[in-house]
Amino acid sequence: MSLPVVSKTTALLLTAVALAAAVGLDALFAGQGGWVDVGGFLIAVSPYEWALLGTGLVVGLSVVGAATGIFITGSSLIGAAVRAPRIRTKNLISVIFCEVVAIYGLIMAIIFSSKLVQGEPESRFSSDNYFAGFALFWAGLTVGLANLFCGLCVGVVGATCAVADAADPQLFVKVLIIEIFGSIIGLF
Repeated sequence: MSLPVVSKTTALLLTAVALAAAVGLDALFAGQGGWVDVGGFLIAVSPYEWALLGTGLVVGLSVVGAATGIFITGSSLIGAAVRAPRIRTKNLISVIFCEVVAIYGLIMAIIFSSKLVQGEPESRFSSDNYFAGFALFWAGLTVGLANLFCGLCVGVVGATCAVADAADPQLFVKVLIIEIFGSIIGLF
């Protein structure tokens, strides 16, 4: 029985995580765990930074999801078009659905940025601003991850649509409806 081969990058990452866990647990059990202050970190970071990080996450994750979906759909579309060249233009709708996922992320980023308001210097670190910053961060992370998985979903269904259309033209509309439902995940 042979052991699985682990790449150097994976081994380095696992070593770094194990070392960080060992140092953290040693500090915690030695009574010096006060430097691991999550609440202090959350308060030390400006609420505007949290809001901008959420806005960046919604754009970044949405674009990564759309790009991955386009890659999956495009590669299958090119492969299936070898067998049936008639599907080339008809199945570009799947690529457009993937691009729409990135547009959803951009629209949400515009909405998030409209919520950012320059406050007075004495009230920048108020509890209302912290609430708004944390809310925009978690909303950006949630919407970004939803669009990431939506892009993957649309890409896989679009690839299936291309292959199914190459095999049987009657299946195009049926699979396209499934792809529309997958694309709606990112909208809601």
